[in-house]
Amino acid sequence: MKKNRVKELWREGKAAIGTWLVLGSPITAEIIAHMGFDWVVVDTEHGSIDIGTTQSIIQAISATDTVPIVRVPWNDPMLIKRALDAGAYGLVIPMVNSREEAIRAVRASRYPPTGIRSYGGPRARLYGGLDYFEHANEEIALIVQIEHIDAVNRVDEILSVEGVDGFFIGPSDLAISMGLKPGMDQTDPRHVEAVSKVLASGKKHGVPGGIHVGSPEAVNERLAQGFQFIALASDERFLRSAASAAFSKVSKERKVA
Repeated sequence: MKKNRVKELWREGKAAIGTWLVLGSPITAEIIAHMGFDWVVVDTEHGSIDIGTTQSIIQAISATDTVPIVRVPWNDPMLIKRALDAGAYGLVIPMVNSREEAIRAVRASRYPPTGIRSYGGPRARLYGGLDYFEHANEEIALIVQIEHIDAVNRVDEILSVEGVDGFFIGPSDLAISMGLKPGMDQTDPRHVEAVSKVLASGKKHGVPGGIHVGSPEAVNERLAQGFQFIALASDERFLRSAASAAFSKVSKERKVA
């Protein structure tokens, strides 16, 4: 089976840098993948992306070394199974707030005897190899989202679950759960403390940590703190930023010679 580059980087003590795909465009995903990101997350939780489009996006980036990861809409075995059968090499599970929910996610993402995932679908074997079944349990990255203060308060219980390969902090949802305004690069001391607590727990349990940031400078700051799964913006934000920067340089008077 083709190796999971993200997990290889983690084993080497290195960070994997990626971005979020929310637009649902295979060609946009292909362009992003060719930029050199270690991974991309296809966001089927908040993006308007169905399972057919998810599979097309994964196929579009398969000519690159970028690892396809899917954020499922919810911690549901059916949704997890379909994302994996489409060719996802990793999963991001939203709103994991307890040990029981973490165990549920692990079991849904693993074949027996470790889990309950059923066998079927041609796509994963085409992308991963004919021995996909024999190695999928060890290569698929299961990443739980810590994005609520309840999860922060139970973080040791969650990250001690065997089979949780990484965690990802959703800064906006975490902020909302704490009575703060949403935003990626939070500076409120309460938010900073919560993030630090989660990161410390991850280091204690040997679970690589991730977080979403809005700028390259923030990526470098999070690297220095020890994060190993950092998401820089999204395809939508890259498009918006580039279009805004270009159009801002157009003459407002629009006079012609």
